[in-house]
Amino acid sequence: MDIVLVTTVIASLFLVIGAAEPLAARLRMPYSVILAVLGILIGAGAIFFLRTELTDALNPVAEAILGLPIRSNVFLYVFLPTLLFQATLGMNLRRILDDWVPILVLAVVAVVVATLSVGYALAWASALPLAACLLIGAIVSTTDPSAVVTIFRSISAPRRLARIIEGESLLNDAAAIALFGVFMGFVMLGMPDPDLDEALSRFPVLIAGGAFTGWLAARVAVWMMALFSRHELAQISISIALPYLAYIGAEQSIGASGVIAVVAAGLTLNLTGPGRLPPQAWANLREIWDVLAHWAGALIFILAALLIPRLLEEVRLEDFVLVGVVILAAIAARAVILFGLLPLLTALKLSPEVERPYRVAILWGGLRGAVTLALALAVTESFRVPDEISRVVGILATGFTLFTLIVQGTTLRTMIGWLGLDRLSPIDQALSRQVVAVALQTVREDVARTTENYELSHDTVRSEAKRFGVRLDAAVKSAEDSADILDRDRVTLGLIAVAGHERDTIIERVRDRTISARMAEQILSDADRLIEGARSQGRSGYNRAARRSVAYGRGFRVAVLLNGRLRLSGPLARMTADRFELLLSQRLILRDLGTFIDGRIRRIHGRRVADLLHELLARRIETVETALEGLRLQYPGYAEKLERRFIRRTTLRLEEREYTAMREDGLIGAEVYTALMQDLDARRAVAEERPHLDIALQRAELVRQFPLFAEIDDAVLKRLGRALETRYVNAGEVIIRKDSAARSVFFIASGAVELETAGQTWRLGRGEMFGQMAILMKKARRAEVRAIAPSTLLVLDEARFRRLLDRSAALQDAVRASAEKRGVDPDDLF
Repeated sequence: MDIVLVTTVIASLFLVIGAAEPLAARLRMPYSVILAVLGILIGAGAIFFLRTELTDALNPVAEAILGLPIRSNVFLYVFLPTLLFQATLGMNLRRILDDWVPILVLAVVAVVVATLSVGYALAWASALPLAACLLIGAIVSTTDPSAVVTIFRSISAPRRLARIIEGESLLNDAAAIALFGVFMGFVMLGMPDPDLDEALSRFPVLIAGGAFTGWLAARVAVWMMALFSRHELAQISISIALPYLAYIGAEQSIGASGVIAVVAAGLTLNLTGPGRLPPQAWANLREIWDVLAHWAGALIFILAALLIPRLLEEVRLEDFVLVGVVILAAIAARAVILFGLLPLLTALKLSPEVERPYRVAILWGGLRGAVTLALALAVTESFRVPDEISRVVGILATGFTLFTLIVQGTTLRTMIGWLGLDRLSPIDQALSRQVVAVALQTVREDVARTTENYELSHDTVRSEAKRFGVRLDAAVKSAEDSADILDRDRVTLGLIAVAGHERDTIIERVRDRTISARMAEQILSDADRLIEGARSQGRSGYNRAARRSVAYGRGFRVAVLLNGRLRLSGPLARMTADRFELLLSQRLILRDLGTFIDGRIRRIHGRRVADLLHELLARRIETVETALEGLRLQYPGYAEKLERRFIRRTTLRLEEREYTAMREDGLIGAEVYTALMQDLDARRAVAEERPHLDIALQRAELVRQFPLFAEIDDAVLKRLGRALETRYVNAGEVIIRKDSAARSVFFIASGAVELETAGQTWRLGRGEMFGQMAILMKKARRAEVRAIAPSTLLVLDEARFRRLLDRSAALQDAVRASAEKRGVDPDDLF
């Protein structure tokens, strides 16, 4: 085939891709539907011109279109890794992990249910062997969520819902393709009735092998990219190679799932890349992958759609009945998941509640597309698959895809409108009227200052001011008419606005490099949780998310366990350093939110709401300060090092801004500017390195700070430092339960606890101890102790505590004072 002609056809396809997006926006239809329709029209047109006797002038073009080397391997080995890898890079992993249970259950269970439903329905309605029917079921189980997610974003649907749909679809494709490989093997071996137990037993092996291959490939790639830290193009080139090598390595080397390998590689790079690569290099890498995925997604739709006319050439009347069976079985299987399994997960508190209208939209928005067609094409190309099975697989997969694209895709937005999802709630409508009124008042003030500065014509200014005043009066009247919004709703809306501004501020700080890229994802995830918590549960949800942002997570607890049991201090040191940086960044951001509340929230929602938001913000700042102070007490020198690092990074950012301004003003030339920036980049690379945290050295210093241990000599202090175990507890966590056995004494290194016994309550803070009364009185514990702030406790077992008590007069005095406060005779303790 003439290379010039092929190049012309491919370049023309890019013109089609460029025109499809604005056409989809104009027609208010999903982008994928427009691409598929255009591809079908191009393919049908090529067949028409090649076979018609009207003209032969377009025969070379038609032959070039129909002769394009479109094979299933092109889709599976070229386009599919690109789409999957970019999808994983674009995910917020921390938020995905929040919902890993519903995502994993929905993905895996949905694929299995759809495969079995379609497979057994076809086996009942046709003469096809069960293996072929299950193969078709696996093929049509893949979903394309782009249409419904795009619409959900345009109507401000809950972010968490869109995230679950995207995550479920990603794993859905991986699981479906893995099952496809299993049943394809049965069909090619001529096994009409496969043993499902054997088929499903191979499924975990495919997933585990692919996951390990992808993880290993990504770790090697990240190591290489870190070596080339000053060569951005080299890093991007390595990232381009990663998904393809992971896919081929898994498929060809160990016979595992290449799709799972690509997903695992992308997730690993997403998790480790921001901390190992320069911020700008990571941002550029993701932008390039966004472009590659856009092209790959568009080309896979168009090229797959080109094949549809050929796949339908041998269609028979009875095939339409089987297509109907596939449609009904697939929709029924999806409905079982959405209206049966999803509410069950919600009842078990494993998934957020998804309202019925959204579930209907997800059901109708489950479009199929290029992946389904690519898998069907792989079947039709295989010479080891019987001709009749090959023909039916191609027709049923194609017919089902056309139904989802043409029927469901074109009516999806109408369905959204019919469900009322595109209409604002009464609260949002009232809020929008108040926002317009406040915005117009601000605009009037700014315009008045502008006209004075430019000395415009008085008559013109007065005429325009009168015209604008009419609109402003109408907006103010409309806002006053909606004054019946409850304060509770105003607080919720205010919290959402404050959390949204917090997120915007974080992004700006990351762009300015005040906050490191390493911590950006975690801080942004915390801000997203604040937004979603406020949307779903108002003030209580916001407060719960705020407490979680400073709480000790499961990973931190595992790191503490590794350090205490196995003496592996590396994970704990790294996570403690992350916590330091996180709290410092949160404090920096929170102190900027008060101005936003006074400048915006007060004008929209009034003084009462603004004062309440200030109170909530003050509590957050106090909680962050308490947690940060606890870390300062534990690691005094390290906090100072981090603050110095922050100052140096801020100085470098301001210095860069000055050089850029001088360059734009023509005060310095390009050569001088380049030399200055090279020197600045070298100093920034040093400033970006986070100081090392030595857990062991800081532990001895922490014990030395306790007033109770002040009189103990250094030798005993060292032994005590080794004997004490560190325990981290979150606010609300029960430390000691009533009637539990007394085996340990607790010393508060940071934070605060609340002790309740016999209807009385005491609060204890840093430097105090608890748990000693039950040990000394040799009785079961009668008190319940609960943390009221993120706290760090030092735990000492009974035997060591008694030996220490005999040596320390200060400790004896503290025990006596504690006993007197609780009405216990101190002489009964000794």
